[in-house]
Amino acid sequence: MQSPITTTITATIQNSNLTPSFPPKFPLNPLRLRPEFLNRRSSTNMASSSTSFGRFKMNSKLDNNSDGFLTISEYAGKGGVDVGDDLVVLFSHLEYAFKRIAALVASPANSSLGRTSGGGEDVSSGRDKPKPLDTVSNEIILSSLRKSGKVAVMASEEDDAPTWIADDAPFVVVTDPLDGSRNIDASIPTGTIFGIYNRLVELDSLPVDEKAMLNSLQSGSRLIAAGYVLYSSATIICTTFGSGSHAFTLDHSTGDFVLTHPNIKIPPRGQIYSVNDARYFDWPEGLRRYIDTIRQGKGKFPKKYSARYICSLVADLHRTLMYGGVAMNPRDHLRLVYEANPLSFVVEQAGGKGSDGKNRILSIQPVKLHQRLPLFLGSPDDIEELESYGDVQQTVNPGYDV
Repeated sequence: MQSPITTTITATIQNSNLTPSFPPKFPLNPLRLRPEFLNRRSSTNMASSSTSFGRFKMNSKLDNNSDGFLTISEYAGKGGVDVGDDLVVLFSHLEYAFKRIAALVASPANSSLGRTSGGGEDVSSGRDKPKPLDTVSNEIILSSLRKSGKVAVMASEEDDAPTWIADDAPFVVVTDPLDGSRNIDASIPTGTIFGIYNRLVELDSLPVDEKAMLNSLQSGSRLIAAGYVLYSSATIICTTFGSGSHAFTLDHSTGDFVLTHPNIKIPPRGQIYSVNDARYFDWPEGLRRYIDTIRQGKGKFPKKYSARYICSLVADLHRTLMYGGVAMNPRDHLRLVYEANPLSFVVEQAGGKGSDGKNRILSIQPVKLHQRLPLFLGSPDDIEELESYGDVQQTVNPGYDV
């Protein structure tokens, strides 16, 4: 039986009369776009090009800039998939925020910001304990969203409640500003996770706090865009606008994020699993059987699986997206709104699956802003095989943080 709050939220959001429109159409703000983007030729005259980046090949009919690559604005704009002018403007401000965070986490001058402050009160509602880098990253993103003029409300893992920004702006942004910040001292990759929804206009008459919360508690099935940023040897934005997943790499010579991994397709099955298996003896019997089986090559895929675990959600997922397999945290540790929904949208758009071990992530209606759940992301065949073992959600937690 559903609780009263579940019934209320589901009735308000999931069964709303509002039909999400995509792509959204709003007036263009040319001051926020690259001049060369404004002078693009029409899509009917676009030239073909072929460039390569590492092990990936880009064959695009989109008009490219002089070095053969497309920027996010060019890809998303009228010369590309045309997601709507307001969303292009929003992404230009998000790009700026991500570049600032990338510089922040890489700067030796700010290395002390990643260290745990001694004796401070734990005021963060995020997965990691509060660290200055988390706070600074959160402020950077909030500032960029305010300046964009396109965001009505922002909900962050670092805040207890959503922040209402503008009454008439079209979008809602949910974010984990700096995932894995506990790894900064060891120079392990970190990341940012984000999701974008349309504002629920039929809630506009409600009090600010109430409409901010309900806008932030939309089901993942209503996402219009989502992605993650990997801060590592390269800074990469992997994003989807609902028509495939694509990765853009920061070109430090120009300051642009350029398309390097178009139409990412996760392999149907991988040979890698990613989990902290030091917790093996706390796992349920079904998950232990699954891991034992694939490690011995006795599963549906007749090869022995290898373990790869960074303890950085974005980094572990990015590797899984590239090579296949499954990345998981079997206990109710990760947040549905800020992490599970956006990442599941990216994975599904790449042909993979996101699950809590029993249910499709994007079908779960959030009832709390910081609602936690187990998370399994990866290749469709691997996720289906894992779910077939039944008992894969860890309920025992002796008190560890990660």
